[in-house]
Amino acid sequence: MLRSKKKDFVSEMENICTESSAVIFTHYHGLTVSEITNLRRKLRDNDANFKVVKNTLFKIAAKDAKIELDDSLNKGPIAIAYSKDPVSAAKGVVEFIKENDSLKLLGGIVDNTAIDVSAIRELSKLPSLDELRGKIIGLVQAPASKLASVAQAPASQLARVISAFANKG
Repeated sequence: MLRSKKKDFVSEMENICTESSAVIFTHYHGLTVSEITNLRRKLRDNDANFKVVKNTLFKIAAKDAKIELDDSLNKGPIAIAYSKDPVSAAKGVVEFIKENDSLKLLGGIVDNTAIDVSAIRELSKLPSLDELRGKIIGLVQAPASKLASVAQAPASQLARVISAFANKG
């Protein structure tokens, strides 16, 4: 790689480190080109990305972004999955690993904090930001009739109790 391209690559990796909420480190050795393409497509559908990185250059970029990297994350042929939503990258990678065990999780960084493989698996079980937003919008847009019936229920129950006492006496 030419020196000018290395500088561009380091600045791109530094931007990824600073702008992404999650960076998931993986070993991709053993994956075919078509499998990596499928993984990229799956991640892109979830607003995440996948990139093969050069270890030494990524280490420089992480240092420039003031991120402490564990040396075990940066050994061997690595690739990163990254996204602005911390759940998207983790969910996409873990789902792909269920189908193809050639991809290995190494660890990750979420909001400048190192996490291990088990934390990535737990993170992947959470709903994404888009799913949470959809649920909130669904709750806010609930039909007004449901809200009215809930608000009227205590009053109608109180009226029935008073009526029962009046009929009793």
